[in-house]
Amino acid sequence: QVQLVESGGGLVQPGGSLRLSCTASGSAFSSYAMTWYRQAPAQGRELVAVISNDGTSTDYADSVKGRFTISRNDAMNTVYLQMNSLKPEDTARYYCNAASRNGIYWGQGTQVTVSS
Repeated sequence: QVQLVESGGGLVQPGGSLRLSCTASGSAFSSYAMTWYRQAPAQGRELVAVISNDGTSTDYADSVKGRFTISRNDAMNTVYLQMNSLKPEDTARYYCNAASRNGIYWGQGTQVTVSS
């Protein structure tokens, strides 16, 4: 069983930056591919960024390429999402997901609001 806790969300002006963190409890964090998703009001959940279990591979939604960076620190059981040049359309609740052959787990999310 893995529990995920996201943090780092908040209100930021357009053009600003935030760093989201997702910390996992339990063991075998390094066996999980980690993904950030987001969901805006009245919209479906969208994949934002994914990092492989060994950290060697990443992928991003076209809408965030060049602005967002996903990384992981297995010693801290934490995955990060560095978000730069934020736009109002990045406003959403951001969720962390852990996936491996052992199961799929979700956090409760953290709200990001980009507004002047």
